[in-house]
Amino acid sequence: MTQLLVRGATFATVGERGDISGVRGGGQVEGLFVRDARHLSRWQLTVDGAVPEVLKPVGEGDTARCVLVPRGGRQDPPACTLWREQAVGESSFVESVRVTGNLPTATTVRLALTVDADFTDQFELRSDHRTYVKSGAVRSRHILDDGIEFAYRRGEWRSCTTITTDPAPEAVEETGTGARRLVWTLELAPHGEAELLLRVVARPHGDRHAVRVPRSPATVSGELRSLEEEFMEGVAFPTAWPELAAACVRGLSDLATLQVPARGPDGEGLRVPAGGAPWFLTLLGRDALLTSLFALPYRPQLAAATLPALAATQATAGSASPVAQPGKIVHEVRHGELAHFGQVPYGRYYGSVDATPLFLVLLGAHTERTGDAVLARRLERHARAAVGWMLDHGGLTARGYLVYRADEGGLANQNWKDSPGAICRADGTRPSGAVMAAGAQGYAYDALRRTAWLARTVWDDGTYAALLEQAAADLRDRFQRDFWLPEQGFPALALDGDGNRIDALASDAGHLLWSGLLDKEYGEAVGRRLLEPDFFSGWGVRTLAAGQAAYHPLSYHRGSVWPHDNALITLGLARYGLHDEARAVARGLVDAAATAGHRLPEVLAGYGRDTHPEPVPYPHACVRESRSAAAPLALLTAVGGA
Repeated sequence: MTQLLVRGATFATVGERGDISGVRGGGQVEGLFVRDARHLSRWQLTVDGAVPEVLKPVGEGDTARCVLVPRGGRQDPPACTLWREQAVGESSFVESVRVTGNLPTATTVRLALTVDADFTDQFELRSDHRTYVKSGAVRSRHILDDGIEFAYRRGEWRSCTTITTDPAPEAVEETGTGARRLVWTLELAPHGEAELLLRVVARPHGDRHAVRVPRSPATVSGELRSLEEEFMEGVAFPTAWPELAAACVRGLSDLATLQVPARGPDGEGLRVPAGGAPWFLTLLGRDALLTSLFALPYRPQLAAATLPALAATQATAGSASPVAQPGKIVHEVRHGELAHFGQVPYGRYYGSVDATPLFLVLLGAHTERTGDAVLARRLERHARAAVGWMLDHGGLTARGYLVYRADEGGLANQNWKDSPGAICRADGTRPSGAVMAAGAQGYAYDALRRTAWLARTVWDDGTYAALLEQAAADLRDRFQRDFWLPEQGFPALALDGDGNRIDALASDAGHLLWSGLLDKEYGEAVGRRLLEPDFFSGWGVRTLAAGQAAYHPLSYHRGSVWPHDNALITLGLARYGLHDEARAVARGLVDAAATAGHRLPEVLAGYGRDTHPEPVPYPHACVRESRSAAAPLALLTAVGGA
């Protein structure tokens, strides 16, 4: 059992007694992470030379709290009790250890904290167990008057972790490994008390801003409460549906902390929604765009930051990567060592086929929603470049659709279902070569229409507007001819490179409702089909309808239930006037959230509610994800408080 603490681009995972064990591999790696690197790999407390017993393990919340006692037996009650409290700030970690004496006589307690910082890149800790050569890497340790500093260098790469304590340790001991042991001897008066304050500052490579370390975990808690309250200010939560209101509150609270720093086109500092914790506390184009779209009616400042941040990273003719075609919007930005040295392709990775049209959708939606055309004027050049990519490199002109191919060294699929087997036929076989995913065509259609509106109303370019309107109309006509499966009364998941329909029945059809690509008759048929039992689990619409050979309830994209996917579906159902169906999907998601503290995870297993009275977790889901955090806001938009 681990607890996740998040603040911006910093997160920590600690075990049940507040320790960081340094274990590598698996899905629950412990440590303090900043900008894709582990800045604490060990943080283990002992009392009188032994690991303490747990009276109360860490639990949920923005602060990790646990209660420990020295090891002993029933006839030998513990001489003291330890109260650990931990929290993370921006590039920092702070802990207080309060030791309370339980005896009527003076007590001596020897505490030791084994610490280490291995500076391992997150990609080295993934469950695929890949290894990376790091020639010339050097780790060093420097003892301070009040703690220790760990440093790492490899070529021009530099990073360090500084640990200071109050009171200062009486000794810093060797351990026979890279770790060091900080030691204190505490003298407790009868029923007396002593406190240790431990502070950690992480300085990743290239990050030279001054770090303000919170004074204590209580300080962090107060700051987080203020941040969350400010983020929720002015939002009208539905009183008639308290469970939806609670999910919105939980989601906004998570969004307040799931924001990472970014830069705009003029170098201005911004805060944008991260993908999710633990592995994606970074700017992901698609995730930030969908999160901002869901939150737009309630928190338009997310869109106002996301759009310029993505414009600043938009690919140009001078971009080095082969998938970084001019005008394309970035899929993922990484700041770690392996990305810096080109050992993983994600420093700036442009594989995604759908981030570019979603950028245009958000720009148009933000302008329409806020009535503020300043941002649309500022980003006109970027928007036209994005349209240019869709028409040229994206494939709309030559192939009639947005097209992608598997990226060697990158992602196999470049739409939102990006796992290797996600795009498949009903029998489970995968296409080879080019893929034209259905959902991305809907985004392209909406992008063309919204950009045409901007051209006509903001940029005063009627000729360009007419061109885009015609392109959108042609795309709609082609799509319903080429993608429709007449025997199923449903659109194909995708076309292969030869134009053959990939016939799996998938939730992506609901995205076509959200974008408005389908005619009313087709849209209504699709919407009702998504609520039939093979699709609708009772908690949400499955990514793939049950009963197909390709279906698996614990597959990432072949039968699981994704909250953000269902949020788009619910908005689409409402758009086509299917309000009963929209409320049914919304109720399923809200009920699922209510079983987990009103928080929606990244993804749920596809097991049905009729046979499993509580939703079954997906084993490798992000604990906190921005799209899922914003999903209740989309439900509120779609169905109100009904």
